Amino acid sequence: MTEQTIKVWGPLVRFFHWTLVAAFFVAYLTEDDVLSLHVWAGYWIGGLIVFRLLWGLVGPRYARFSDFVQRPGVVLHYLKDELLGRARRYIGHNPAGGAMVVVLLASLGLTVLAGLVLLGSGECAGPLAGWLCGGGKALAESFEDIHEFFANFTLLLVGLHVLGVLVAGRLHGENLVAAMWHGRKRAGS
Repeated sequence: MTEQTIKVWGPLVRFFHWTLVAAFFVAYLTEDDVLSLHVWAGYWIGGLIVFRLLWGLVGPRYARFSDFVQRPGVVLHYLKDELLGRARRYIGHNPAGGAMVVVLLASLGLTVLAGLVLLGSGECAGPLAGWLCGGGKALAESFEDIHEFFANFTLLLVGLHVLGVLVAGRLHGENLVAAMWHGRKRAGS
């Protein structure tokens, strides 16, 4: 007898998730070697962030921020319960996962924004070039440092996110990576 499952993450959320993973790693790994590929991956990330922000407001239940963004106290309580092995199972994102979505989107957004300023000021290219070209070497160097900081911070967050997915999956006896691939999770608690 097969266990009953429900659709949690629709195709747009899953496409967003896995495309973002691919675009981030393409951008991260091509930073110094292939600037045009790095820039296009950054544009993809920026577009994906805009899509996710909109979808978080108007998408289906489990895609909406109102379903998974919690107050910091709720997140901390969930993390404590998870460390103690007694965290409640959620059908959608748990409070820690919801907080990670917000922090990842913010960090990626700041990475993209700093990259656009760097591209405009340092390379006289991109959508901000008209405003920033000729802004000086100091501006470009400052935003290069900011861009690199947030790219590396995002990589750290990705590692924490994967760790959290593995811990929560083990705690609740489910494969959350597979669930984000096919969109289905076990029904019930």
